[in-house]
Amino acid sequence: MGKIRRSLSLKEIQTFRTGKIMKAAPFFKGTLLIWPLLLFLSVLFFYPLLRMAYLAFFKPGFTLENFIVIFQTSLYIDVLTNTLKISFLVTLVCLFMGYPLAYLMSEVSGKHLAWMIVLVLVPFWTSVLIRTYSWMVLLGYNGVLNNLLIKLGLISSPVPLMYNKIGVTVGMVHILLPFMILSLFSVMKGIDRELLKAAQNLGANYFQTFRRVFFPLSLPGVGAGCLLVFIMGIGFFITPALMGGRKDMMLSMLIDLQVTEFLNWGLGSALALILLSVIVIIFLISSRYLKLSQIWGMR
Repeated sequence: MGKIRRSLSLKEIQTFRTGKIMKAAPFFKGTLLIWPLLLFLSVLFFYPLLRMAYLAFFKPGFTLENFIVIFQTSLYIDVLTNTLKISFLVTLVCLFMGYPLAYLMSEVSGKHLAWMIVLVLVPFWTSVLIRTYSWMVLLGYNGVLNNLLIKLGLISSPVPLMYNKIGVTVGMVHILLPFMILSLFSVMKGIDRELLKAAQNLGANYFQTFRRVFFPLSLPGVGAGCLLVFIMGIGFFITPALMGGRKDMMLSMLIDLQVTEFLNWGLGSALALILLSVIVIIFLISSRYLKLSQIWGMR
């Protein structure tokens, strides 16, 4: 009996091990698909990031000199503040322009919706550089808009619409507005219209239904759009560099200046780390008050 029990236990052990290996095999096969992505990120993202941190903190020994220079120089603080102000302004403009359009898109269907989506996506098919140059032609001192206003008699001399905050805001809004619209639309389209009908059946008018039912349900889209546009605006480079003035310099422009003109890789890397830290802090604060699972479309 002891031998039979012993042989059975060995078979059970072998069966258990075989089943465990068979269950683990698909897992290891699945992870093989991730390795190319991890290799790609390691070479083109993590290594440059670590290299940038090394340049910021080591000279060649460990030092905080670059960060001390940044926080003791008013120019760098002013540029960082200006970057946050412009990004916040662009986010607000995109929200006020994008919300009504996204709401209209969520209410239509068929060909009308298809055409509206195409019109929203058209800017993605054109280079950011080309779109920026187009605005320079329109808003220039002798551009199309100024000439039109002069011919209509609305102004007597050209109005400065470029190389200032107006030009930067207009150019950035044009490029970032589709991100806001698509973020809002993806959430608004999923709102159950039966809830709106129920509110109206209970005596709520159109404005009350929108304010107390539709708008609260669309807040995840508002949060996603504002977070996406604000973070992208902080790191924007081409449009501010071409359409902004000296008083409207953003942090990305200052980083490029330190690296390409002054060849100060340490200070440029320190500025880049500060920019990255600001973005991470904003993201963490947003995750504290927003449900990221809803923002990324997860349930």
